[in-house]
Amino acid sequence: MASKDRLEMIRTTVSAEKKVTVSELSKRFQVTEETIRRDLEKLEKKGVLTRTFGGAVLNENTQNLNIHYRKRAMINYVEKRKIAITTEEILKDKHTIATDASSTVMEAIRLLPNSRDLTVLSTSIEIFNVLGDSDINVISTGGIFNRSARSLYGQLAKENVKKYHVDILLISCKGLDKSCGAMDSNEGESEVKKLLLRQADEVALLVDHSKFDRTAFTHLLDLSEINYLITDEKPGDEWVALCEKEKIRLLY
Repeated sequence: MASKDRLEMIRTTVSAEKKVTVSELSKRFQVTEETIRRDLEKLEKKGVLTRTFGGAVLNENTQNLNIHYRKRAMINYVEKRKIAITTEEILKDKHTIATDASSTVMEAIRLLPNSRDLTVLSTSIEIFNVLGDSDINVISTGGIFNRSARSLYGQLAKENVKKYHVDILLISCKGLDKSCGAMDSNEGESEVKKLLLRQADEVALLVDHSKFDRTAFTHLLDLSEINYLITDEKPGDEWVALCEKEKIRLLY
């Protein structure tokens, strides 16, 4: 069995059973316990699990990854609203905006002024509910529909993204790490977001305090690619210093 296939099966196992042991996994996959320990270390770095003596347990935070958009939108709602209000400041002179499908970004979009001079390009399906009755021009990327995330991804979405250029991109992520940068949970959606990055003059990352010092499944962007980091409360001193070093405008 290939290493990547074994990692995916271990990931599935720990998601279902909540906790696993090195000895059980070693027998199940017919590899050495040392190999299993290395596999668990890789999954721990991705935020999937936490290693324990003789095994590992599922990270409770990963339970939120597949929650339907409508339920996810209510998690940390007050914090998301604070972020949305803060984001208004940087959007005053913007005419073309791209967004991902995150619930945090959608809160910011709700506060856009009703203007025909505004155009929003989005991977979100929910954006039609948010802006459907407004005069704002809405462009969908099209693509494969992720029902849980209310988002669009895939080759069609990627090809359509390349047709446009925007003033600013608003995105969120599942985890923000000092070394790894912004991390996300869905590789297909991350590929579309990375293309949106190339088409935007500026990038604003919208994350609440719970996302700091967390990792997730796949890399999204480096800190050096962020122009604005918008959150609900002042992060730790190390984060403040890092933003200054990377010339990121920190807003909270």
